[in-house]
Amino acid sequence: MSKASPSNLPASVRARLQNLAKQRDIPFDLILARFAVERLLYRLSQSKHAHQFLLKGAMLFAIWTPDAHRPTRDVDLLGFGSTELDTVKSIFAEICAITVEDDALEYRTETLEVMPIREAAHYGGVRVNLRAMLGNIRIPVQIDIGYGDVVTPEPDFVTFPGLLEFTAPKLRTYPIYTVVAEKLEALVTLGETNTRMKDFYDLWFLSQRFDFDEVLLKKAILATFERRGSQLKPLNEIVGLSASFIEMKDATWKGFLRRNRMDHIELAEVITRLRAFLSPMLPGPQSEQPE
Repeated sequence: MSKASPSNLPASVRARLQNLAKQRDIPFDLILARFAVERLLYRLSQSKHAHQFLLKGAMLFAIWTPDAHRPTRDVDLLGFGSTELDTVKSIFAEICAITVEDDALEYRTETLEVMPIREAAHYGGVRVNLRAMLGNIRIPVQIDIGYGDVVTPEPDFVTFPGLLEFTAPKLRTYPIYTVVAEKLEALVTLGETNTRMKDFYDLWFLSQRFDFDEVLLKKAILATFERRGSQLKPLNEIVGLSASFIEMKDATWKGFLRRNRMDHIELAEVITRLRAFLSPMLPGPQSEQPE
């Protein structure tokens, strides 16, 4: 729920978002989705439930990098507390109904749907779907909530950069070290069945943009693997960093880049970079060239 404002605000917001989409060469529907997620995060940050969630996933890149990373429509959270579907639905109904400054969005609580995430690999998860309205524009919103993971080091508390001039959300987020640790764990565990090309891209991107404290990164990796009951393998035993994986997934990789309108980079170059970046964190003999 938003505080009262001029009746032409939805049209004004729509026009400004359309201009942003043109300036950034991003599809308008992606800008709409990002705006709806951003303003939902603001409502979450103003609610009594703010302490129950950490922001994770691709939306973190909006905080870490001023330029566009890769487009995403959804938001990922780490949740603390009950995973009961009725409880989660009640929480998000309250979040959607909270009174805030008018940002021209209305979140329709009658469209709330909550379901278990069947593909959640570890401790289960919950998916929340609902619809936001910007005037007469319908914007689907999806929130995926995971439970049970460890966060090393402590969560960050940051301001999420807004698309427009509305008050920005301030909320707790995953530290970058945990992001790397979880993506590595998925890469190791999934092996040749891995189709999560976004994880390879994200790890490559982060390894180039940031300097990591190796001691802290090792700590985060060990904590994640231990919590998930996974085995940390030597570099040359990780299928997802092998030459055979490059050959097997090259078409999948190119399709990922094409769908997301991203600049071309060879999967072999990405894997070589990841081997160099990750080798100091892994046990056993190392080689920076895929085998």
